Amino acid sequence: MEFVTALLTLTAMEIILGIDNIVFIAILVARLPIEKQNRMRSLGISLALIIRIALLFSITWIMSLKDPWFSMFEHTFSGRDIILLLGGLFLIFKSTTEIHHKIEGDDSNSDDAAKAAGKHRYILFQILLLDIVFSLDSVITAVGMAQNISVMVIAMVVAMIVMLVSAKSITDFVDKHPTIKILALSFLLLIGVMLVIEGMGGHIGKGYIYFAMFFSLLIEVLNMQYRKKRKT
Repeated sequence: MEFVTALLTLTAMEIILGIDNIVFIAILVARLPIEKQNRMRSLGISLALIIRIALLFSITWIMSLKDPWFSMFEHTFSGRDIILLLGGLFLIFKSTTEIHHKIEGDDSNSDDAAKAAGKHRYILFQILLLDIVFSLDSVITAVGMAQNISVMVIAMVVAMIVMLVSAKSITDFVDKHPTIKILALSFLLLIGVMLVIEGMGGHIGKGYIYFAMFFSLLIEVLNMQYRKKRKT
């Protein structure tokens, strides 16, 4: 019974944490040709699963990332702090530029094969970078919630299967509604700020972030229903 409870709890937590991954990947792959989006989206989520399982089997190394590396500004930085800090800064930068592209309409695309290949590799690099940051956070959370590594692996595999199945629907929904996309980018920006704060030694409960996200999403869904009724 304890095994099942731990598995269900951790799976639910991994699915919630995986929402960040899906939204970020959905926004990035939207810049690719339609025929390549599904493949890149599946590749990004699969890489996230591989990275998380690899990190799980490197728990000793993961825990060592909490050891102090150096001190600056009266704060001792660990390897985990550095990863979260750099990942948070990148997420802030990427969210800000994507919001700029969305609002300003600066979405220039090129049919040049070399540029297209370069864009493909650059998007894959960004997905891989954020997969590492989100996976590190996910694995540390999993280790704190469960002691059995088999529970953690099963929970992550189930969560990733859910993500793979739901990724296209979430992507289509985000692409179809510009306000949802701006809202998603705003929360990715907020998550970036949270990662920077944690990297600097502070702490913001993830529950507050996700509650704000779901509440804002609920308000926007109600607004969408209201606009839909006015048109009919």
